[in-house]
Amino acid sequence: MVSPSSVTPPAKPPLLCVSNLQVEFPLYAGPLRRRAGSFRAVDDVSFEIGEGETLGLVGESGSGKTTVGRAILRLVQPTGGSIVFEGADVLRARRGELRALRRHMQIVFQDPASSLNPRMRIHDIVAEPLIVHGMAGTTLRKRVGELLERCGLTAAAAERYPHEFSGGQRQRVGIARALALEPRLIVCDEPTSALDVSIQAQIINLLMDLQSERGLAYLFISHDMNVIQHVCGRIAVMKQGRIVEMGSRDQVLTQPAHEYTRALLGAVPRPSVPAGLR
Repeated sequence: MVSPSSVTPPAKPPLLCVSNLQVEFPLYAGPLRRRAGSFRAVDDVSFEIGEGETLGLVGESGSGKTTVGRAILRLVQPTGGSIVFEGADVLRARRGELRALRRHMQIVFQDPASSLNPRMRIHDIVAEPLIVHGMAGTTLRKRVGELLERCGLTAAAAERYPHEFSGGQRQRVGIARALALEPRLIVCDEPTSALDVSIQAQIINLLMDLQSERGLAYLFISHDMNVIQHVCGRIAVMKQGRIVEMGSRDQVLTQPAHEYTRALLGAVPRPSVPAGLR
């Protein structure tokens, strides 16, 4: 008889499973703008993300990594493949079902200046997803204040407008908005690339602290290998719409198998000391 302690529990299914994802955009030509073909921005991309895991998606500009992130939330419409989140088929979800799924899947955009409505106060920006899902009154105001304070701002910041803040502070507002509905997965679309280096470190530390506290899973999109190395446990490398290499952080960074990965690593700036100062 096998004792219960000796039985290996079944492995948990992944939080997110993306299989053979494809995204095409139409191409138009001529004075009448007739369709002349299509451009496949994402071609047969597959990966999984487990609970509390960070998968880094890295590649140069135009590789399709941002399109992958937006397709997961159906901010762009995939043309093929499947996206399964917590057992639910995202691509077949109807409007009401998709709204319910988006409680648990959120995004932090690359440019905090353009992703925040300049006509809305910070309170209204952070409160918007909460209002959509039925929160109101003093409970709503208290929740917005708590989110802002957790992201390194003051509750009084809720009465101000985005243009009154620095880039790093605006990105903190974007993170607070993404956290509002207590998601399980956040797509981080180059969340530090528009910020100064010192502010980048603060935002990365905030994201890692939030992950530790809340068990968040991240799809972390970036072109910066230094950031990816610091944040991610696994790395997927994209080139021209395809994943050309995927593996653990140590495997990809120290023993890259694909020449494109080696080229990306070779392009990372390395500090050097002049010979006369050694």
